[in-house]
Parts: sequence; C-alpha cells; structure tokens
Amino acid sequence: MSEQSRENARSTGSVGRVLFAISKVLATFGGLLCCVMALLVTISVTGRYLFDSPIPGDYDLIAIICGCAVFAFLPYCQMVRGNVVVDFFTANISARSKAILDTFGNILYLFVAAMFTWRLYYGGLELRANHEVLANFNFYRWWTIPFDIVCMIILIAVVAHTLTRDIRDAWFAEPSDK
Repeated sequence: MSEQSRENARSTGSVGRVLFAISKVLATFGGLLCCVMALLVTISVTGRYLFDSPIPGDYDLIAIICGCAVFAFLPYCQMVRGNVVVDFFTANISARSKAILDTFGNILYLFVAAMFTWRLYYGGLELRANHEVLANFNFYRWWTIPFDIVCMIILIAVVAHTLTRDIRDAWFAEPSDK
C-alpha cells in the first residue's frame, strides 16, 4: 500500500475512529492469544522433556489459537496499512498512481475477504453439523468459527473504509505529486 505512517493511516472520521478502536482491541486480543500459545508450548515441551507427559492435544490447541490470532490481527493490519508492500516497481510513480493501485488492491482484498467470510460461514455450519471434536478432549472445532467470522466482518468494514479513502486520494491527489 502507499507509504503512510501509522498516524496518517488513522482516520479522522467517526467511522474510522470506531473501526480503528475495534481493530486495536482485536489486535491486542490476538497478542494475548500469542502469549497463551507461547505459554502452552512452553508447558507442553517442559512436561514432555522433564516428565514425559506433554499437554494432550497441544498441536490442535496451538493450531486453533493461532487461527484465531491471525483473524484478530487482520483488521488492525489493514487499518494501519501494515500489509506487505512490494514497491519496487512503484517507488517512482506519482501519489495519484499509487492511490489508484491501492484502490485496485483494496477492491481485490474486499472481494477475497468477502469470499473467505462466506466460505468460513458454510464451513462452520458443516463442522457443526458433523459434530467434529478434537480427539484428545471434547472441544468442538466449530466453536471458534463465530469469532473468526466476526473478525472477517470487521475486516470487510475496514477494507471498505480504506477503499473509500484510497478512492478519495486517487481522485483528489495532485497529478504532479511524487
């Protein structure tokens, strides 16, 4: 995306401020989930090494928690323009051209996020209908899907918001601005 600092990426409008606050809370929760994963791995590896008794199902738990953490980070990452940027070819083009490319990228991202949300919903319904549980304990695999869907809905709102900002920047940017 365009070179923007975190302060410039923040929106001054009320919708942008609300989306930024929600995204920040989700990202903080994702960070806490990462801490839980680190603690879980530490306890399991220590238990395996010292007592030959790891936490049962630790791989499954880590996978589920990691998935939730990734979904929690996505809206904040988009809001502060923290996604991966490959600007080798766009380093010397105008601000308007970069904004047009960002607009195109956000349209694609919006489409992909909507498709993922749609498939996540139906995948969650299938997991629920099949009563899939983790082998080592009675944790239904679909239990985290509603959280993931909420994160994706917030991501869609954030991408739509940043898309409107990019369209505005593409429309009103100075043609000679580099």
